[in-house]
Amino acid sequence: MKKEYELRGIDCGNCAAKIERAVNQLEQVESATVNLIAQKLILETKSEDGIDKEIIDLVDAIEPGIEVISEKKEEALPEKRDWAKELLLAVMILFAFGFFLPEEYFWIRLVYYLTLYIIIGHKVLIKMVQNIQRGNLFDENFLMSIATLGAFLLGEFPEAVAVMLFYQIGEYFQDKATSQSRQSIARLMDIRSDKAWRLEGGETVQVDPETVRVADHILVKPGEKVPLDGLVREGRSILDTSALTGESLPREIGVGEDITSGVINLTSPLVIEVSKTFSQSTVNKILELVENASNKKAETERMITRFSRVYTPVVVGIAFLLASLPPLLGLGEWSTWLYRALTFLVISCPCALAVSVPMSFFGGLGGASKLGVLVKGGNYLEALAKLDTVVFDKTGTITKGIFAVDTVVNAEGVEDDILYLAAHLESYSNHPIANSIRTAYGQEVDENRVSQITELPGQGMSGRVDGRQLYLGNARLMEVQGIAYPAIDSTGTVLYLAEDSHFLGYFLIADQVKETSIEALKDLQAVGIKKTVLLSGDRQAVVDEFAQQFAFNDAFGDCLPQDKVSTFEEILTQSQQAVAFVGDGVNDAPVLARADVGIAMGGLGSDAAIESADVVLMDDDLGKLPQVIRLAKKTVRIAQQNMTLAIVVKLIFLVLSGLGISNMWEAIFADVGVTLLAVWNALRVLRIDTSTLSK
Repeated sequence: MKKEYELRGIDCGNCAAKIERAVNQLEQVESATVNLIAQKLILETKSEDGIDKEIIDLVDAIEPGIEVISEKKEEALPEKRDWAKELLLAVMILFAFGFFLPEEYFWIRLVYYLTLYIIIGHKVLIKMVQNIQRGNLFDENFLMSIATLGAFLLGEFPEAVAVMLFYQIGEYFQDKATSQSRQSIARLMDIRSDKAWRLEGGETVQVDPETVRVADHILVKPGEKVPLDGLVREGRSILDTSALTGESLPREIGVGEDITSGVINLTSPLVIEVSKTFSQSTVNKILELVENASNKKAETERMITRFSRVYTPVVVGIAFLLASLPPLLGLGEWSTWLYRALTFLVISCPCALAVSVPMSFFGGLGGASKLGVLVKGGNYLEALAKLDTVVFDKTGTITKGIFAVDTVVNAEGVEDDILYLAAHLESYSNHPIANSIRTAYGQEVDENRVSQITELPGQGMSGRVDGRQLYLGNARLMEVQGIAYPAIDSTGTVLYLAEDSHFLGYFLIADQVKETSIEALKDLQAVGIKKTVLLSGDRQAVVDEFAQQFAFNDAFGDCLPQDKVSTFEEILTQSQQAVAFVGDGVNDAPVLARADVGIAMGGLGSDAAIESADVVLMDDDLGKLPQVIRLAKKTVRIAQQNMTLAIVVKLIFLVLSGLGISNMWEAIFADVGVTLLAVWNALRVLRIDTSTLSK
């Protein structure tokens, strides 16, 4: 069973990694993930017996001060005054006054700077002591405490206070930036309504959406979010679906149509009969997916976690050798090399890596949501950036999956309205092709004119319309009835119409290509996709012609579901990079599951699509695919920039501090600066103009 906890106050990447590692070692825990950006611990347990206390005790042992709150007991925090900012400002002013104290006033200077040091750094010192008692070393509290206390012992009072002060300033701005990231993501996915107007005996009562039951009637006023999925029973209005689909064009809705939770009612009141409880609603499923997405970490994130675990102990070991070996070898004074070692420690904190890389992927997931694309994890975002082959299903993916009459051709000398005859003959059928014939006719069908309808399996049908004996079907039907007909070579479905033994004409019926498909397929080449492949259950000749029309590199027809899987397996073995499959999320579940990235057309929140795929295009717009690939590439590029920036700057200053070229001031500025730069760079992915992603 799944449990979630809020880790209120966690702000350290190393601490998050330690907590995640420790919780995963608990006997009743099957898997656990700490989401640092969302401040959550998500775990799968065998049972809930005593797990809450065990988690609280474990987190307190690793990182005292973090408040563990069960999601069920979560309460809104009262707004707090920002005392941290005021305290930092006060210490900065007092620190500046310290430079006016004469050097000869040693004891006064010591007491003055020590007081400032305790004010600004007491929490860091306390955490260091608590961690040492629990056997947890090598975190940033340990590094900062040892470096600054060592500076005091060397008589470098201003530097000790400055290092702690600027470290705290860096932590403050890092927390602010992380908080901004959380709020930005929350705003992007602000699709849940916290109230519903239930109709009870002719009156409207405000209730929590979670208390509304299936078949209840609710009123949605203009300007309000639709709280639950349902069927429109009264009213006609315009909907803003952009929060779900990223589509800015409003959509009209009326009586008898399905409506999805999370959209905004713009113009008129609607009465809706609820079809799903809140827990099963589209909006709740989407929010759960978005929240859980950041728990599926990209390989880059996992690599950074492993790197940070090794990096800090190694740096501390090098600092110890730097402080002891040169003096023992007679290469300088103990104080000189100790100072260099302490400076070495200041620059060694891995916070820039531990925070900014996960934040980059977290921002990328939020940016995808803004586009109307659900990406179920950072690992899939990373895989999207590495795609070189995309395999498509045809029906319902590139085409609408809706048949329409494309051509009506009368036989030579025939003046009858053959569409009238065919529509009446098909009046009793629910087949998609029959529906397309009636839709093309566009008028009311008088069933009293129809009689003796007979279905002819594998051929078509026969019957009488206005007393005339008619046959409507494929070429085999014409052959069986001995009717001469012209052979029509077409990628669509051909229906022949005959009266008695006389051929009257034919209809070409084709699946309609989506308006965005042609441009999307061209745009995929621009984002680095080297190969596009078409898989379809249609005849190979039809698939080949379709593939040639849309410039597919390869095409496979006559595919049953098991054939699609085996063909896709062959494509996987031939590809050097990741391979995606794009399907409708219902019939293509086996291939979606086998792909490196399974991409489904969501249809405004189709349950099957949301469950079966790794990526869901919420409005069935294939044009979103190249856009989200561009976003994924930008996200990975920003994460790589952060890694490179942090590692290069730290290596430079580690060398400079070891050679005695940089001092503690420069080291702390470098450490704080690179962390803030990396965090702010990560936030860029949230500010990407989505209009540029279509270029």
